[in-house]
Amino acid sequence: MLKQYLEIGKVVGTHGVRGELRAECWCDSPQFFATFKKLYFDEGREKIDVVSRPHKNIALVKIKGIDTVEQADLLRGRILYVNRKDIKLPKGTNFIQDIIGLDVVDADTDEVYGKVTEVIKTGANDVYEVKDRNAKAYYIPVIKDVVVETNPKKGRVLIKPMKGIFDDED
Repeated sequence: MLKQYLEIGKVVGTHGVRGELRAECWCDSPQFFATFKKLYFDEGREKIDVVSRPHKNIALVKIKGIDTVEQADLLRGRILYVNRKDIKLPKGTNFIQDIIGLDVVDADTDEVYGKVTEVIKTGANDVYEVKDRNAKAYYIPVIKDVVVETNPKKGRVLIKPMKGIFDDED
C-alpha cells in the first residue's frame, strides 16, 4: 500500500531570529522542496502552511505562526511530510519510498530474486540494491535493457537480468 504522506525533509536548525527553519531536503532538490505551500508533521496529522526558499543544499522554511527563534528551535528534529496528492510526477517516475520493499521478479520466469532495499543515485542511472532471503546483496542497474517495469501498485520490479548479476558466470 502506498503511503499518502511522504517524508520530504527534516528540520535541522533555525535561521535568523524571526522563526525561520533550516530543513534538510530528502527530495530531488531544495528548489523542488520550495514549491510546496502546505507541509505536514506527524505523517499528515498536523498541517502547516509554509513559505520556503532554497538556500545552498537546504531549504529555509517559514511556518505560519512560528515567529521567534525560540519557537522555531522547538521544532528541531521534526520530520516534514508532503501529501502525495500535491505532487505531479512525470510518467514512469516513482518515489524512492515506493520502490523500497518491492519484489524483484524475472520478467520471463517469474523467479523472485529478492526485495529492493535501497535506491542508489549514481549520476548516470539509478541502481537498485536487492537482497535475497539470505540477505545477500545484488545490484541492478536501472536501465531499459534490465528493468522492464517498476510498479509499486503491483508490488514488484520486473527485470531481465544481465549475465553475471545473480550468478558468477564470466
